[in-house]
Amino acid sequence: MTVAGRQRNDEPILHVEDLRVTFRTAAGPAPAVRGVSFDVYPGEALAIVGESGSGKSVTMLAILGLLSGASVTGSARFRGTELIGLEPSRLREIRGANVSMIFQDPMTSLNPVLSIGRQLTMVMRAHQPDLSRSGARARAVELLDRVAISQAARRCDSYPHELSGGMRQRVMIAMAISNDPEVLIADEPTTALDVTVQAQMMELLADLRRDHQLALVLITHDLGVVAGATDRIAVMYAGKVVEYGSVEALFADPGHPYTRGLLECLPRLDIRHEVQASIAGVPATPMSLPPGCPFSPRCKYAQPSCSEAEPVLAPHGQTLVACSVLTGVAGSR
Repeated sequence: MTVAGRQRNDEPILHVEDLRVTFRTAAGPAPAVRGVSFDVYPGEALAIVGESGSGKSVTMLAILGLLSGASVTGSARFRGTELIGLEPSRLREIRGANVSMIFQDPMTSLNPVLSIGRQLTMVMRAHQPDLSRSGARARAVELLDRVAISQAARRCDSYPHELSGGMRQRVMIAMAISNDPEVLIADEPTTALDVTVQAQMMELLADLRRDHQLALVLITHDLGVVAGATDRIAVMYAGKVVEYGSVEALFADPGHPYTRGLLECLPRLDIRHEVQASIAGVPATPMSLPPGCPFSPRCKYAQPSCSEAEPVLAPHGQTLVACSVLTGVAGSR
């Protein structure tokens, strides 16, 4: 996908096209991701933002083959290798070594009965069979020190419950970069962290991206987090990308009403509100998508025609926007 007004000559390290994920439920099929496409380039950072249930995490989990009970179609190519439908053993070789993920909740992602050092060495030796136990231990200490955990050698023998939330998140980052991946997916890496630790996490991700030339995919519901940390943003709603563009363009002139709503919800120090701004209504669910544009029931700019056909991404200013009111381009019924 090419952002409006911008051309790329290099090849994306991760190319996703028309990705669709449908879960099987007792009430029938639930389309959680509906035709998502984006590119991630070496050394770049892409943010995927949206409310809970918009399909952000499901998109990346589907790419890594970490979903069960779901039908996944479309294409996700890592350096030309198709990941969708790839043989499990080959996918495991890529996952964790070339493409790695920081999961959302470190307390449930870390094994409570294994020490931090043991978990780090297991991840490294799974992808580096020639690495000795002592070498893996030394590397684990080095990684913990790299993510700014004090007394790293002693912390290797600690268990997850003995660490603070911020430290557990740093351990997850250390684990994700332990095999020097080329693509790092960070799923809500700052959720439930206080503001100070949140800033430290984002600074750490920026350092890792610069030092290791990582391609970063940052999944978050908070546009404020991505403002200075990413190059491009894909805004998702009801399982589809509704706006796609550079950070500068999207913050300077947001096109889609949903993007505008997300930005209006950001707390501002220069404006005092009696009541914090919010987007009216509730997010559409896979089982109850309205006809036409899924956002139209919550949109203050909605027209009668919005319920006739679902819009597709089309150029509007410097971004791509899925809004027929703005672009005059609608999809199919």
